[in-house]
Amino acid sequence: MNIYRDTPCWDGVKTAALGYTSDADRIRAAMNELRAEGFEAVVGPMEGSTWSAHRLVTESDGRPPFLMEPVNPPGAVEAFESAGLAVVSRYVSAERPVDAAPGGAPAASGLALRNIDLARAEEELAAIHALSLEAFSRNRYYAPISREAFVASYKPVLPAVDPALVFLAEDAAGALKGFLFAIPDFNEGARPESVILKTYASTVKGCGSMLANAFHARAQEKSYRRVIHALMHEDNLSVRHSERTGGAVFRRYALWGARL
Repeated sequence: MNIYRDTPCWDGVKTAALGYTSDADRIRAAMNELRAEGFEAVVGPMEGSTWSAHRLVTESDGRPPFLMEPVNPPGAVEAFESAGLAVVSRYVSAERPVDAAPGGAPAASGLALRNIDLARAEEELAAIHALSLEAFSRNRYYAPISREAFVASYKPVLPAVDPALVFLAEDAAGALKGFLFAIPDFNEGARPESVILKTYASTVKGCGSMLANAFHARAQEKSYRRVIHALMHEDNLSVRHSERTGGAVFRRYALWGARL
């Protein structure tokens, strides 16, 4: 199990993150070690920050994991709970038919949508990184990530990206105001019937719904049967948008924490 001492704080206190493990004794030993070092809280499983792997599955309808979904080490939930940690954040993944009616929120004015240009992938990812730092800065357990680390994290998946499923929203001056990243669920095989809405974010009211509606229309055009709304924090507006457009939860996840 990895221990991360330079991690996002929890409610303003000095916090460390614990990586994935099924060893409750190792978790307890780490907590004692961190307490002696002056740490006041731990969260986990989290491999450093929310930009990396974190959370565990707590409920499921039994279907196989989708592409890039976290998979529990055997006994991990029981290990974190028996070590004295409690759930501090919850997340869900939902599925909706691709032909469900779009959300009714009005589109943001003054914005134009386009698809990502993979010929300029590093430049496009740099702009997405800058917007992500702004859009996600108020999220719990947030910590900034360098542009280099952000670009490096996306490079391995670029060969699987269909640019028609990645949308950018720009204002009249060409400044990025929102993005949506989706990818086919290649865990289903070479010709998947599901497409995963992995992340979307914006800094303009109405832009998120505008992006999501455009993406769902495109997914239908491309003959996908299902859309997976992946790994949403249960308090995010994306959960409400998913519910309004026919999304049904099929998996739940949690992150654990404890004061030391």
